[in-house]
Amino acid sequence: AAPDVEAADGTQALPVPAAQISQAVQAVAARSVSGIAARAAHTAHAAQLGLPLDIPAPNRALNWRFSFDSFVVGPNNELAFAASRGICRETLSADTLFLSSGPGLGKTHLMQAVGRALCEVSNRAAPRVEYLTAEEFATRLIAALKAREVDRFKARYRDVDVLLLEDVHFLQGKERMQDEVLATVKALKSRGSRVVLSSSFAARDLKNLDTQLVSRFCSGFLAHIDKPGFETRRRILCEKARLHQVMLPDNVTDLLADHIRTDVRQIESCLHNLVLKAKLLNRQISMEMAWEVLGHYAQQEVVMDFEGIVRKVCEGFGISPKQLNSRSRKREYVVARNSVFYLARKHTDLSLKEIGDRFSRRHSTVLKGITSIEREMSRETPLGRQVTNTLSLIERNGRITYP
Repeated sequence: AAPDVEAADGTQALPVPAAQISQAVQAVAARSVSGIAARAAHTAHAAQLGLPLDIPAPNRALNWRFSFDSFVVGPNNELAFAASRGICRETLSADTLFLSSGPGLGKTHLMQAVGRALCEVSNRAAPRVEYLTAEEFATRLIAALKAREVDRFKARYRDVDVLLLEDVHFLQGKERMQDEVLATVKALKSRGSRVVLSSSFAARDLKNLDTQLVSRFCSGFLAHIDKPGFETRRRILCEKARLHQVMLPDNVTDLLADHIRTDVRQIESCLHNLVLKAKLLNRQISMEMAWEVLGHYAQQEVVMDFEGIVRKVCEGFGISPKQLNSRSRKREYVVARNSVFYLARKHTDLSLKEIGDRFSRRHSTVLKGITSIEREMSRETPLGRQVTNTLSLIERNGRITYP
């Protein structure tokens, strides 16, 4: 029998046959299943394209690892530090900041410090901040093109208050990506937004880039970071030791600051290993322990001149100087040659042009080779690990065994 149904006004409604109710329930269930299946198919399609279903709004609570407070300022970086603080406080009379330096000298620290400082503003609504590398920007653009979501992509990056874009040298030779970055920077500047860029190379050294894009890079404030001197390295060690909550003896601090001269990452890594060793052995940090750890980084001060770099790279990659300088495109020759470019730029005062002249190569070839090596080393691939290990051994003590 069909149940009686009471209407909203309390009157008795007409009875509804049970069969009709059953059909209605089945129809609703079918529509629900159909909707779930459609959403699952859409999710799978988006996953295949590598594009997130819902592009989130610019994140105001990113996990910033660095801040201005933990940045050690010295003669080598004080201009870059002041400019970065200035663009946050709007005291810098430019809406674009271009930071450049060799690897491991503080570009990423300052970029993240800018983002963190802006996101912690409390006297007004937090600004919309986007932080990513140029390679990530390109990858997301490709995914958006495949998914026909370009308008959505543009809306995400052109409607922010601050864009923090790292490693813009990755854009060299990639015209489609350059066009999009140029359009994005133009759109941001027209709405009064701020742009902070970083690169391993000075803006003037970038090649195979649209002249308008280079002009945009140079239109703001340019700040270069040099290698830290002894006193700055010493203060970095003291600051990192404070963060590790350990007491670092003065003689140990001097020892590490005197022997680790390449970059800040090496200093941090050496100290981190020293602290871990002391904790594992439940011992106080001593000169003897410091010398043991230091042996993994630099047995003695290695002066890496160009000829020495060439010799050690040839030994490490098992090739001759003639093969290194050849026009062959064999992978091992190219990787070895790019490794020389990378080490020569990092450890000598030679310009990109001077390095290229040693190999009868153009300035742009050297720049491209260094970019290629840096990208390879950042990837967890067999070749990337092999190159990283080889170059690390060269830098640590000048003696290498090819992995």
